[in-house]
Amino acid sequence: MKAALGYAAVAFGAGASVVGITALLAGLQLRDAFLLRFGRRCVFVVLLAAVAAAGVMEWALLTHDFSLRYVAENNATGTPLLYTITGLWAALEGSILLWAVILGGYLTFVVLKFRRRASDPLVAIATITGLVVALFFFALMLGPANPFRELATVPVDGRGPNPLLQNHVLMAFHPPILYLGYVGFTVPFMFGIAALVTGRFGEGWLADTRRATLVAWGFLTVGIILGAWWSYEVLGWGGFWAWDPVENASLLPWLTGTAFIHSVIVQERRGMLRVWNLSLVIATFCLTILGTFLTRSGVIDSVHAFTQSDIGPWLLAFLGVVAATGIGLVAWRGDQLRAPGRIDSAVSRESAFLANNLLFAGLAFVVLLGTVFPLIAEALRGSRLSVGEPYFDRMATPIGLALLFLMAAAPALPWRATSGEVVRNRLLVPAWIGGLTMLGAVVLGARGLAEILAYGLGAFATAGIVRQFALGIRGRRRALGESRAVALGRATRSNPRLYGGLVVHFGVVLIAVVLAASSAYGANRDVKLARGQSATVSGYTLTYLRSHTERSDQKTTVSADIKVERGDRLLGTYSPAISTYPNSTEGIGTPSVHTGVADDVYLTLVSSPNSQQRITLGVRINPMIVWLWIGGGFMALGTVLALAPRLRHRSRPLRTSAVAPGPDHDPEPRDPEPREEVSV
Repeated sequence: MKAALGYAAVAFGAGASVVGITALLAGLQLRDAFLLRFGRRCVFVVLLAAVAAAGVMEWALLTHDFSLRYVAENNATGTPLLYTITGLWAALEGSILLWAVILGGYLTFVVLKFRRRASDPLVAIATITGLVVALFFFALMLGPANPFRELATVPVDGRGPNPLLQNHVLMAFHPPILYLGYVGFTVPFMFGIAALVTGRFGEGWLADTRRATLVAWGFLTVGIILGAWWSYEVLGWGGFWAWDPVENASLLPWLTGTAFIHSVIVQERRGMLRVWNLSLVIATFCLTILGTFLTRSGVIDSVHAFTQSDIGPWLLAFLGVVAATGIGLVAWRGDQLRAPGRIDSAVSRESAFLANNLLFAGLAFVVLLGTVFPLIAEALRGSRLSVGEPYFDRMATPIGLALLFLMAAAPALPWRATSGEVVRNRLLVPAWIGGLTMLGAVVLGARGLAEILAYGLGAFATAGIVRQFALGIRGRRRALGESRAVALGRATRSNPRLYGGLVVHFGVVLIAVVLAASSAYGANRDVKLARGQSATVSGYTLTYLRSHTERSDQKTTVSADIKVERGDRLLGTYSPAISTYPNSTEGIGTPSVHTGVADDVYLTLVSSPNSQQRITLGVRINPMIVWLWIGGGFMALGTVLALAPRLRHRSRPLRTSAVAPGPDHDPEPRDPEPREEVSV
């Protein structure tokens, strides 16, 4: 019964997508308001069908209905409740089902938001585009990725989830949040295609999708950070980013999406970069499909990827259709896409944003080449090539440093042309702070050029961020006589995009500093210990106390209790472990981490206790890791601030002591807070 109900829900969703597309096309052709309304309402049916199918699958997982192949392969009677629920997205077919649910939610959001513009061709074509994407994913579930296939012989128990997917609570958050980012970029893609089809490719479609794009970008950012955290806490190798192909697959749309969010400001302000913005929207959506292909086709070996499947050709065909359609529409509208604005000066904000976009595009190309080239070489030559961390680090580091510099300099530059004196007054103090920071880093022992530059540019950017906040507070206090705290709060609410972007930038600075420190410092050592024996690594004393074994229906775990001390201070007892699962022949290590402000003590059990009760303990001292997660938190917080509604000012006479013109004066009209706009 569950298989029939689930498959019927999927078929119903596919049918609703077809009916909605047909009704909207007919409504546009006949200018029939009823058909347009009817087509829009089909979106609600799409969402309902996707939720119903997901609900049936969760029902099957919770009741351990092993007649369904998906449940038998990804669930067991001994699987804990949390990982039974997360089994919905633990494998290929369930992840496609989750994708359909999230896509239905985004489409419903679009329909509700633009319900007063039901007859607008731009909105109608955008909805058609979204329904076409939904139809494709429903078709996958009706064909090669059917989650409701039944088994001829029902097993007594299932295999259970992948062991790596049932030993950390982040499994409940990382995949859904990452999918919310992936799928969310469908919305700007929908409106970009609609703008090209209707010829309305000015700034209106950007305003329509600004918040949805920012929401998708924010979810993808948090998803990537959570993925790094999961890798750090679960895989046991001591790092958080390995340039794994699936990690890169999530980074690629993030890079092009970030470029789009920045370049949108230039088009809104100056009417420039129309072709570029439309191309970025199409490229970002294509990269989400490419990421889906890399993760779910089985063409790569990765702890993140699913097994071999028949879904690969479908995804490649869909990617080809999307790319050809986008490129064809841009070429068709090429003459009309010429922007009226132009760059007046190389030293201006629009020029800096353009350089920012070129660097993001260059970094995306570097990552794409390193990710896809081995697959192409294998397909053409039949031999496997490996592109490892040295390539990515060598190519990405200079681009990252250049982006860090622009992140500091661009917000301080005025629009259009400016004088050298204005630039000097705005950047002199932050530049001095950055230079002194580099000097201090050298004095304290830093020797790597990239490391020193990262510290200096990070300080440069932070000083610029502080300057922006100071200008906003000072402007409101002079103009409106508010206290410092009130001025900060109202300034933030008066221009949330500006101050939210600044908070995001500060999070990026923290992450950049952590990356520089983690590559330059730290220690890695394996020590053999008998019970009661101690070893010292980088000033930390590690004492092996005892070992114990725990057995459950889910797994058997062997752990060792390690006392960690620094000098005379006891930091605690930590228990790295090795677990074996019924469906796995190899032990799965579970690290134990002492997190500190300056560094982490990362412990792994390399070998279980032998007959002499001796163990091999892996010890890594990782500097500043906690600041990586804090930086991700600042990026999430900045995104939320940028999404906040803007506070409108009541008319109020300004004091005569308002800011007087000076060398730092911008002749454009201003609110009491500065309008030196940045973006997330």
